[in-house]
Order: sequence, then structure tokens, then C-alpha cells
Amino acid sequence: MVDTVKKFKGLSRELIALRIANELEDGSYVNLGIGIPTLVSDWIEGRDIVLQAELGMLNTGPLASREDVEQDLINASCQPVTELPGSSYFSENESFAMIRGGYMDVAVLGALQVSEKGDLAGWSNPERGLPEEIGNIGGSMDLAVGARKVIIAMMHTTNDGDYKIRKECTYPLTAQGVVDLIVTDLAVIEVTKKGLLLREVAPGVSAEDVQSVTEPELIVSRDLQEIQL
Repeated sequence: MVDTVKKFKGLSRELIALRIANELEDGSYVNLGIGIPTLVSDWIEGRDIVLQAELGMLNTGPLASREDVEQDLINASCQPVTELPGSSYFSENESFAMIRGGYMDVAVLGALQVSEKGDLAGWSNPERGLPEEIGNIGGSMDLAVGARKVIIAMMHTTNDGDYKIRKECTYPLTAQGVVDLIVTDLAVIEVTKKGLLLREVAPGVSAEDVQSVTEPELIVSRDLQEIQL
């Protein structure tokens, strides 16, 4: 447990999503998972990025405003989304064929825990007790192993101030060694063969601050900079 996290004022959920949107390359096919990842759709307007919803939609647009809500157009979080010119629809079987076939360039997923080796735990929190301890892995396992790049969007610690970036995950795993990049309210961290590389820190946050709320030892980049938005 780390109590010092409360003194750090990091990025909002929306700004985490913006930082991840800046990481995406034009021409990419991207799947956005539940939670913070869904907000990425609001930051890519006008760019050549195709979003795929695992429920069976390709080329989804930003989250829908109240007047644009269409009950049949939803993302993985069951939030209403808009459609863009060229949007297409298909069965969930075809959707998962795209995911499992390796056609997704990037999957942006939430996480409960990430290990220093890039292991992902994102579907079950045994500490919550029944019925939540059973969990529901959904399509996250397929996305984690099927996408060419996996970016994690999450808050740096739990609400109680406990580590979410750990030496070893203590929750049931979604997949092993799949995470490439972690973007939190405090930092941008790359998973490398040598360990976790701290690339960027939130405004007003130091490398020492980030280390104090991260269980494994971080490698601080020689080019460490403030997160650019």
C-alpha cells in the first residue's frame, strides 16, 4: 500500500485518452476497450484512424451527444457512439475473426494490474468478493494477444493507493507479456526487455514521485520529459 499517491495531481481520464490518441499512427486499425480507452474516440476526429467495435462495427465515430444517440450503435462499454462515412456492420463472429486474425494494429485496454514483464490482469478482482470475483474476461483476452500493439490506459494506483504496476500480478491474468505501453495519470511507461522505461511524467510530477507509487524499479529515460498533449 502506498499512501503518498494522494498528493500527486495527475492527468484527468480525458487527458490520458488524449495522450494515447497522440500515440496512434494514421492508417491504424484500433480497438478501444472498456473505461478510459473509450474516450480516445473523442480525440481522433479528422484523422485516418479506423476504430473497430468488437460488437460488430467498423469505423465508429466519437461518443454520441444526447441528440445523436442511436440505441443500436454502441461501443464495448455499451456507450452510444456515432457512425462515420464508410461505417460497416457485421456479426460478432466476423468481428472476432478480425481480432484473432491479427488485423488490429492497436488495442487500447484498461487494466487492474500490469507487471514489469508486460503481463496484463484486467478481468477479475478477487478482493471484491462474490459475484465480482468470478469476473468476465469478455474479448480482452483475444484483443491482448491478437493486436500488434497493446496500450494500457489506467490510473496509476487503486483508489486505496495500492500498486497497479507491480513486479508480479496478483490477480488472474488476461495474457502474459503482451503490454507494450502504459499511460496513466502520472506517467508514460514503455515495457522493454530490460524492464519498465519511464519516458514521460505528468506536469508537476517527478521521476521519484512516480517511482514511489510503482512497485518495480523503473528505468528513467535519458530523454525524460513532461507529457506533451
